[in-house]
Amino acid sequence: MSEPLLEVENLAKRFGGIIATDDLALTIAAGELHAVIGPNGAGKTTLIAQLSGQLASDSGRIRFAGNDISALPMHRRSRLGLARSFQITSLFLDLSVLDNVALAVQAQVGHSFRFWRDARREPELRQPARVALERVGLAGRADLPASALSHGEHRQLELAMALAGKPRMLLLDEPMAGLGPEESARMVEMLRALKRELTILLVEHDMEAVFALADRITVLVYGRVIASGAPEDIRANEEVRQAYLGEAEGEVGHG
Repeated sequence: MSEPLLEVENLAKRFGGIIATDDLALTIAAGELHAVIGPNGAGKTTLIAQLSGQLASDSGRIRFAGNDISALPMHRRSRLGLARSFQITSLFLDLSVLDNVALAVQAQVGHSFRFWRDARREPELRQPARVALERVGLAGRADLPASALSHGEHRQLELAMALAGKPRMLLLDEPMAGLGPEESARMVEMLRALKRELTILLVEHDMEAVFALADRITVLVYGRVIASGAPEDIRANEEVRQAYLGEAEGEVGHG
């Protein structure tokens, strides 16, 4: 069996007396869409922050594409192909949709932001930006200000910005949050298309989306992994049902 693209061992993070991640282990194969689920406070967002380099771990090891990235800062992890999307604030609302993505390309290739007003017009920045917008279905909105987009389109734009750096793996933190039914369905289809090309770690509360998309699912409770496996195994796991799925029964469905 080939080496996992992402491998996490004994990962831990504490905030005072609160244990956010607790001796956490996780492996994700190349080409896999791996969902991480669990109740509020389970440590899901902390895990993504540790993987992306936004948050330093207290202990443990993270390997990505054969490299130990445990001590690397966020921008170095990004250059290796690990991209995080859907952070709380990432859009320049007064700039065009295309300019937002061009800036993401610029950041990835290392241009100085001091010269962004001129650099964002360079073809080597704008062409990859247009390709990224095409992939998320926003090519027709490229010249609009980002402020003119709907909430769901903002999510699509943030995804385009993550894709602009040509990542090998995406870390997605609740991409369905705040979306209506039609927007959620559009996002599911987009992620289904992207999983053919990219490895994805998906943190998501929408259980219908999780079970529709995931190749494997890991369940966190109080920062610890209580189960990891194929969706049908997770759905049938009694400990998981008692700890989490039971309280989300209406969301899980039986399809």
